[in-house]
Amino acid sequence: MNLERKDIRALSKEELQLFFLNNNDKAYRGQQVYEWLWTKGAHSFDDMTNLSKATRAMLEANFVINHIKVDTMQRSEDGTVKNAVRLHDGLVVESVLIPTETRTTACVSSQVGCSLDCNFCATARLKRMRNLEPAEIYDQVLAIDKESRLYYNHPLSNIVFMGMGEPLMNYNNVLKAIEMITSPEGLGMSPKRIMVSTSGIPKMIKKLADDEVKFKLAVSLHSAIDETRARIMPFSANFPLKELRESLEYWYRKTKSKVSYEYVVWKGINDDKASIDALVKFCKYVPCKVNLIEYNPIDDGEFQQASEEAIAAYIKGLQAIGVVVKVRRSRGKDIDAACGQLANKEA
Repeated sequence: MNLERKDIRALSKEELQLFFLNNNDKAYRGQQVYEWLWTKGAHSFDDMTNLSKATRAMLEANFVINHIKVDTMQRSEDGTVKNAVRLHDGLVVESVLIPTETRTTACVSSQVGCSLDCNFCATARLKRMRNLEPAEIYDQVLAIDKESRLYYNHPLSNIVFMGMGEPLMNYNNVLKAIEMITSPEGLGMSPKRIMVSTSGIPKMIKKLADDEVKFKLAVSLHSAIDETRARIMPFSANFPLKELRESLEYWYRKTKSKVSYEYVVWKGINDDKASIDALVKFCKYVPCKVNLIEYNPIDDGEFQQASEEAIAAYIKGLQAIGVVVKVRRSRGKDIDAACGQLANKEA
């Protein structure tokens, strides 16, 4: 790859128009190129068939399109599709298409590896190598949208930022990607169909609220007891639950949008009455719903799925205070595509 050439998708529409004006061409060429890049998902300048060969050659001389490539695609027996996505520099991330009877959801990555250190997650063991660019996030969604149309005969209906990485540690790029996903010049998806999941970084949650985002927020909580949460997610020792709670209260005041709590119940870790009572109390602070997630072992035996009795006790406690609670059975376990399992085994 020629390192002198910039990825053209880093340019705004206005910058593209200015480039053409500076090269003695018409500004509307910038609009044409912009549509090829975002609306039509062009992989190369040769795809831009309404541009002259000379114009395409000029673009080729000045820019690159660092498009992702789906290296391998695996289909689970339950219909889940996992993509191993190779980036322009050879690094690999993974994204997942999760189908149900009524919709298809894209689970996308925001970092190569992860900035955080959650002990139960395979991705966290990779460590963060770099943030994904907005176009690399967008490309994952575009690829899954095509797969949804191919295999399920309808466009992608929802997006969750629950793949590799902590989205709020790649804040600007994630928001730029969502801006393009929701733009009429991009995929035109409603922001209400997008959920960004964070491990809980209070300062960045407040920034989301201040930026008046329209997408939904999920928090990987897993315990409402500081000591237990720090054992599961060591980084959270820097972000006590009191600070997290205050940031979520701030989020709700500013956005009036419910928070979703992602919560895995493990045997001998958070399956006791004290843990249930703590979560019930935490859920009273901000209007919310809770997703109890089936655990997917990543290798060692420290974390084991809790009993059905423990899950039932959580459900009973939460429903008693009027909180909507769902048990989310994992999809794609046979291809390591379930929650916490994304770890680049194909890389």
